[in-house]
Amino acid sequence: MLSVESINWLIKQNALEWTGQLRGDGLLLTLGSPLQPLTAPSTQVIDLADQSSIDDLYGEPITDWTSYEMMPGEMLLGSVEEPLRLGAGLMGMIGGLSHLARVGLAVHVTSPFVLPGWNGHLTLELVNTGPVVLRLYHGMPLGRLLVFALDGPRPDDSAPHPFYGREADLKSRYADEFPTDPSAR
Repeated sequence: MLSVESINWLIKQNALEWTGQLRGDGLLLTLGSPLQPLTAPSTQVIDLADQSSIDDLYGEPITDWTSYEMMPGEMLLGSVEEPLRLGAGLMGMIGGLSHLARVGLAVHVTSPFVLPGWNGHLTLELVNTGPVVLRLYHGMPLGRLLVFALDGPRPDDSAPHPFYGREADLKSRYADEFPTDPSAR
């Protein structure tokens, strides 16, 4: 894990781009726009091999907001306010703030890893696991990204991941990325 001194040096060398705050030895992740709510779909089953079925799970993105009341059991996708670019020799690991976990807010419920070459706004998967409504605010700190240097050579990743940095669309693109022939199931 890199120290704040190393992170600042990488920013000056243009190996890492980050305009947000640092906290301890990590990048402070704050909640931005848009927010992407999940809604009750028109069907009881979401077919993970069908992108249109997955898309049916989402409501309209919320782009102009200052606060949001998150209901118990609700899941919401939120964009990190500041864009991030990691150079080829760097990776990150997202962690939520324990203060928020202690009131029932899970901040990132998937793999914590941000792979080398990431360029764009990170998406956080927020879940209210508590018994009461939680009021979220635009710009509030939610987590940290720890930065790590890779050890050893890495293959050339000249073609970036097709979904990196998609600012306006936070939805799952699972079926687009992992197409499945329905007859093979």
